[in-house]
Amino acid sequence: MSPLPPAALTGRLLLATPSLTDPNFQRAVVLVLNHDEDGALGVVVNRPLEVDVDAVLPGWQAFTTAPGKLFQGGPVALDSALGLVAVPGDRPDPAGVRRVFGSVGLGSVGLVDLDTPPEAVVDELAGLRIFAGYAGWGAGQLEGEIAEEAWFVLPAEARDAFSDSPERLWSDVLRRQGGDLALVASFPADVSLN
Repeated sequence: MSPLPPAALTGRLLLATPSLTDPNFQRAVVLVLNHDEDGALGVVVNRPLEVDVDAVLPGWQAFTTAPGKLFQGGPVALDSALGLVAVPGDRPDPAGVRRVFGSVGLGSVGLVDLDTPPEAVVDELAGLRIFAGYAGWGAGQLEGEIAEEAWFVLPAEARDAFSDSPERLWSDVLRRQGGDLALVASFPADVSLN
């Protein structure tokens, strides 16, 4: 496999193939936020926790996109929070936001300024999700996993990051691809029950 150019995966989705059985990533949908020669960083966008955002960030609950839960972004740095935002229309990026692709952005240093009162920033946003932790890969690690067919690499749509049905996102993204990938969407989660 030829090496991927820097940033080749930024803004793309990684969907765990049925052969990926690591419990951290089984049926995961990862939005890649950064990919360069040093590695890759992303967040799992289909793992809401049973924790309201207010439990960890008081005052932000009313401004988060449904289901209003904290999401487990991945197994790395679970004690950190990343804010993923949607910027409406053709507006310029709000202060501290770095666009990943389309309308989807990430706050500087991984955060929308969560120390600022939410009312001061939410008028500039069309969506907000808070993630505990992230998924990370060292240099060449993700490329190796892709070569081993652990991940499907697919185009992302802004709505994927803010899906109101995150538990169905893995299947939904596969179905919209058509062809053989659409068939994978119905693959049983536990093949031993087949």
